[in-house]
Amino acid sequence: MPRYMLLLHDDPTAFTTMSPDEIQQVIDKYVSWSSRLRAAGVIVGGEKLTPEAGRLVRGRGRDRRVTDGPYSETKEMLGGYFTIVADGYEQAVDLASDCPHLEYGTIEVRQIEELNRPASS
Repeated sequence: MPRYMLLLHDDPTAFTTMSPDEIQQVIDKYVSWSSRLRAAGVIVGGEKLTPEAGRLVRGRGRDRRVTDGPYSETKEMLGGYFTIVADGYEQAVDLASDCPHLEYGTIEVRQIEELNRPASS
């Protein structure tokens, strides 16, 4: 079954005005959603990323350039990801559509290319 990445994009300031109780409610929604999908065998991985923008590396050797993360101009960031299994994009999008992250940002759905799979004959 194909694997998909659900890439969670958001504005890192979105949670700065929330109270600790409101933040806990958001966390509880994520735990409920991800636990339900894990129990169904759909989520096969995922992590929350740190709130910093990270670094973007371009070029190699002497031509290497390192800048703040890819979204430094817009202040949008990649906050985390889930790896899921789905029959196709339609099912992957349906699973993403129920994620509580959509209240705070966007989800990019990308299929993972299986590089180690033998070619079909």
